[in-house]
Amino acid sequence: MGQSSPESAPTIPIPIFQISQHVKRYMLYDIHIISWLRKTHNILGVLVGTLPQIPSQNVFLGLPVELLPEEARLLVETGLAYVVDDMDWHKKGFATNSGVQMTEIRTKLQKEGLEIAKDIRKKKQARSHEALKRMLEKSEKAAECGVTTSHVPQSVEVPSEDTLFGHSQAQTERSTVSLPPSTAYDVQPWAITSASSTPFLAQPAVSSPQRLPAVELASYALFSHLHHHGYFMTPGLRFGCRFSVYPGDPLRFHSHFLAMDVEWDEEIDLWHLIGGGRLGTGVKKAWMVGGVEERKDTPDSMAPIGDEERTAKDTRVRTFCIEWGGM
Repeated sequence: MGQSSPESAPTIPIPIFQISQHVKRYMLYDIHIISWLRKTHNILGVLVGTLPQIPSQNVFLGLPVELLPEEARLLVETGLAYVVDDMDWHKKGFATNSGVQMTEIRTKLQKEGLEIAKDIRKKKQARSHEALKRMLEKSEKAAECGVTTSHVPQSVEVPSEDTLFGHSQAQTERSTVSLPPSTAYDVQPWAITSASSTPFLAQPAVSSPQRLPAVELASYALFSHLHHHGYFMTPGLRFGCRFSVYPGDPLRFHSHFLAMDVEWDEEIDLWHLIGGGRLGTGVKKAWMVGGVEERKDTPDSMAPIGDEERTAKDTRVRTFCIEWGGM
């Protein structure tokens, strides 16, 4: 889905895949696009991919990346991306693919798997030969010193690496590689599961008019304001807020603010302010509240517009930070 080269920027706009018309979750599958957005546009998303064999893992997740609705909305508004109905795109794409096309795709993937299997086999044989060579050298040195050594095997057993973890699906196999190498034997190709649908489907077309991802106005305005000032943001659920705000990439910095969006005329209970300030100070951060400022002197031409049509340029956001001075 939307493949790109790691050396260059992807083709703009990039597709953001909404799972379906009714499931409003926005995904990215191309690692190069994900890296480019993180490096160039401060867009992080959340890794949500997991292994089928370890469905309960929650530490080392992988592709795809799920974007926050605010992140997806910002990318669409700025013209960097467009939204694709993932389910509809797949249904239409596979319905138009012919049997010959699918056969060619499977053949290509099988060839790639065969090349990988041969490369792994070659590396395994090289390690086996090196291990046997060291054993022979050790035996020769011992013989020169007049030390009797046990019989040196003419072959070395090494674990098979037909799988990622060094063993097959059914059991751990052991293969014997001799020096000099024996006659060549058949190598079974690795099964490749493509991380994207690009080999099978054409790039999704940009729909017109382009629909904007649905967001809450207050949270999106705060997100756009902070993003405009160069901050990185991740979901703030673990701290009981809307966003965790970082001054740089979270791989290099700790977050500085716990941001919460509020309406301009919304009353905030005192215990919320105290609790937020104490929590933020307790984790060495500041509790931030922000909202869209209401303009009393707004002319008719600048009258409020609907949330679906409102963009970040139509709002002015003010933020305030609260810290607990008694801790």
